[in-house]
Amino acid sequence: MIRCDSRKVKKGDIFIALRGINDDGHKYVMDAIKNGASKVIVEEGEYDTPYEVVSNTREYLNKYLYDNYYEKIKNLKLIGVTGTNGKTTTCYLIYQALNMLDIKCAYIGTLGFYNLEYNEKINNTTPDILDLYEMLLYCSYNGYKYVAMEVSSQGLYYNRLDNILFDYAVFTNLTQDHLDFHKNMDNYANEKKKLFKKLKDNGISIINNDDKYKDYFLDKDSITYGFNDSNYIISDYNSNIDNTSFKVNNISYNTNLIGKHNVYNITILIIILDLLEVDDNKKVEIVSKLKHAIGRMDTIKYKDNLIIIDYAHTPDAVEKIINSVKGIGHNIITIIGCGGNRDKLKRPIMGCIASKYSDYVIFTSDNPRYEKPIDIINDIIHIIDSNNYEIEENREKAIKKGIQKLDKNDILLILGKGHEDYQIIDGRKYHFNDMEVVLKYI
Repeated sequence: MIRCDSRKVKKGDIFIALRGINDDGHKYVMDAIKNGASKVIVEEGEYDTPYEVVSNTREYLNKYLYDNYYEKIKNLKLIGVTGTNGKTTTCYLIYQALNMLDIKCAYIGTLGFYNLEYNEKINNTTPDILDLYEMLLYCSYNGYKYVAMEVSSQGLYYNRLDNILFDYAVFTNLTQDHLDFHKNMDNYANEKKKLFKKLKDNGISIINNDDKYKDYFLDKDSITYGFNDSNYIISDYNSNIDNTSFKVNNISYNTNLIGKHNVYNITILIIILDLLEVDDNKKVEIVSKLKHAIGRMDTIKYKDNLIIIDYAHTPDAVEKIINSVKGIGHNIITIIGCGGNRDKLKRPIMGCIASKYSDYVIFTSDNPRYEKPIDIINDIIHIIDSNNYEIEENREKAIKKGIQKLDKNDILLILGKGHEDYQIIDGRKYHFNDMEVVLKYI
């Protein structure tokens, strides 16, 4: 067995040292040898154990996996979804819907690796290619037909999908995020575009025709969707706290998922169901039964108020979620922060959006990582020109304050972490879950 995690190495395994975003596998070669590696594949160094020096260990691994295992996974139908927002929900909806139809489908993405037998967490939205092969081989050996997979720009940049071909490639939207990594939106879009170059010869691209970056992804055979001129036209949208109704190509749908952004996500599913020749009545029934993904618009009713926990952590996502609940309650109270050691340019934008569209905001910490929480918060608030906010660095105290501010028919939005069950402070990971904190105080 070939391994790239020294902790998983067992006697007789081959260890390959990969260079990643924040770490370098060459630091763990000796650990792998101590754990019983029979051979190591490296880009540099000399070792007592049998070793092979190659120019690029990642390219070596990609070729090894393709040569030895691709034949075993090539018949899986892969649905790749890319974009700034909506990847998780879209893939999770596809996963639910196909399994409702008894078409075995797995999910790979931010929430982890989901299949009908078990769920497990994974380290990256788009896993490293060795982990990905293990998941896809599991699916192939256990009779799965489809895999819905989130495809991140960093996953594409670091070649985690080399030689993997897709049956469907989906573009949701592109808004500001990860510019600390990509530097500008053009670079960001071009990384996302790589997914569409990985389509099989008969592969299908599905494009949000309302997004201003659509032209990066469109080709003459693309299927488009949106409220504007598209192959699949969304209309008659109406949403309240319990239900959203809308039409796609004049067929009426109802869902428990809230907000226009979820209508876009569901429309992608409707297109895929159409391509699978699912009849209209069945599509309507499936859409009515869909559940939101964990940490996406999780709602708790508290007295006459509503508390919503969501992963929204980009300017566009924050604006959309606040506006999706406008008019539902009297006041909107938003708790929000920004992650440390990540895109600093979006911080003041998110601060202004939260202040503009909320009645009151409590700015707090998210995952500060190696930054001081107050420094991050100061970046968030420094161009806000209103005074409808306060600062509470401690996220648990911020949530408690938010709950205490609820009066009657108010809405509390707790944004940024969603499904996450940890906070990273000074580089250390501590258990922390927004939902657990809310339940503690109500």
